[in-house]
Amino acid sequence: MYELVQTGEKSFYINCPAKIGVYLADQQNVYLIDSGNDKDAGRKVRQILERNGWKLKGILNTHSNADHIGGNRYLQNQTGCKVFAGGIEAAFTRYPILEPSFLYGGYPCKDLRHKFLLAQDSNVTCFSDGSFPEEIEIIPLPGHFFDMVGFRTPDQTVFLADCISSKETLEKYAISFIYDVESYLNTLNKVEAMKAAKFVPAHAEASADVRELVQYNREKIYEVADCLLGICSEPVTFEQALQKIFNRYGLVMNFEQYVLVGSTVRSYLSWLKDKGEISADFQNNQLLWRSV
Repeated sequence: MYELVQTGEKSFYINCPAKIGVYLADQQNVYLIDSGNDKDAGRKVRQILERNGWKLKGILNTHSNADHIGGNRYLQNQTGCKVFAGGIEAAFTRYPILEPSFLYGGYPCKDLRHKFLLAQDSNVTCFSDGSFPEEIEIIPLPGHFFDMVGFRTPDQTVFLADCISSKETLEKYAISFIYDVESYLNTLNKVEAMKAAKFVPAHAEASADVRELVQYNREKIYEVADCLLGICSEPVTFEQALQKIFNRYGLVMNFEQYVLVGSTVRSYLSWLKDKGEISADFQNNQLLWRSV
């Protein structure tokens, strides 16, 4: 864990739970792509950079989930580096309480205010700032989160953030977190058509060809959608639908899984409703979902 792996002439990744990219801008200066899940991750990253004689110029955040921005504050305090983020992700990175609040749909109780969902805040610079490394291409990859992006380095290494998960992860957890199902499917189509020397997903093995894995992720989306349509063959509340989803996939509910899977199920229901495959009706002061 936390080994440095080279993928191109100037591109590397640090192998950890959410892979951290490293772009060598010149012999001394580097940019990180994400920063890991907490201060300890940031410390390990700093040690790797120091061993190689590299100076951290900036962190390019793909999105604002805590496991990708958790090392920002520590590294920024230690090195004075800039943290680059865009769109809604920039707001969540400045004000990390937004993540658990969004997931829960209200003020999060203490059970949700921990490092896995609530990173420390960091100072953010927009991608449009003149200090952003202009040779790096920003690739919009919405769907998993609001304004998630990937990055292509000059040696044609593409960092894909969380737009695809490994088969092992999907088999274990069944339902990957998704904010916008339609955008996510469009992103899968986009990634499937991409060419690169090496793709580096945050939660899957680096590979020169990710088309098979993209298709597997796509199939899982439609599998979960079909499951929900079956659950909603009779009118159910959201809580009933969520319980049935947990039972169907053998998941164990706790606060973290309740908000992560729950938010995703709500996104599926919205998508299916907008497509006309599920109706939503209010009866006896309850919102009931039913397949059309």
